[in-house]
Amino acid sequence: MSARPDASPLPAPLVGGEWVEAHLSDGDLRILDCTVVMQSTADGGYTFAGGRSEWEAAHLPGAQFVDVMAKLSAKDNPLPMMMPSPQDFADTMSGLGVGDGTRVVLYDRGNHAWAARVWWMLRACGFDSAAVLDGGWRKWIAESRLVTSQPARFARGAFVARVRPDAFASKDDVRRALNDDEVCVVNALSPDEHSGRTSRFARAGRIAGSRNVYCQALVDPQTHAYRPLQDLHHLFEQAGVANAGRIITYCGAGIAASSDALALTLLGKRVSVYDGSLAEWTADPSLPMETG
Repeated sequence: MSARPDASPLPAPLVGGEWVEAHLSDGDLRILDCTVVMQSTADGGYTFAGGRSEWEAAHLPGAQFVDVMAKLSAKDNPLPMMMPSPQDFADTMSGLGVGDGTRVVLYDRGNHAWAARVWWMLRACGFDSAAVLDGGWRKWIAESRLVTSQPARFARGAFVARVRPDAFASKDDVRRALNDDEVCVVNALSPDEHSGRTSRFARAGRIAGSRNVYCQALVDPQTHAYRPLQDLHHLFEQAGVANAGRIITYCGAGIAASSDALALTLLGKRVSVYDGSLAEWTADPSLPMETG
């Protein structure tokens, strides 16, 4: 379905701290802290949890916390961190005061992947009045901008999901893409995971034939902002992706893939996120993998 019209001008899909600080008092602005933290487990592994305690300690004025793990992950899907149903997503967004006539700014305390994930979910539901805070929390703090520990409350919104069917790709979509010269499949995980030198999944390596643009490489390590457009273009060009008619991004469970998808959207590319990613693909031994 077609997207709703923008509520009012909002730099998108990235917005700078100066713009956000100048619009903090706007009644139609909703700021969402999407932070997720990685926690070590007793067996030497790790797990993810919502960063509510970080938000409670300090956040952007007016920012609400959205628990991506608990509220924006499908409850009935055995795969981790999958897109919730349109109804569940709409209910969560409505509870945060998001709906027609609002604008949304998203940030996290890492390198944008979690904020980009929520931005992609909004996009998948036809909501385009949303942008990721470029540089996130770290750049905001480095620029000595306003912070608070006071919670924000907004009246319930009326979010209506207008689903874009092509925002997410299925396992079958990816399988078909492997034999389609017009479609390029891109892995947003690290080069070590892409090659199979390290692995967290049932099988090591990458989806056969896929290219690699590491999501961390999209971000300047000094400023924490996304790299300039010409640098992003160069990264995807080096990977042999720049001229593809359609691009499908993947990672472990659709999070890092959303950051690649945001960058590709900046570059004007047609892109979908494979939500199941390696969590789904590696569990099926009939699906082709590569290493090396």
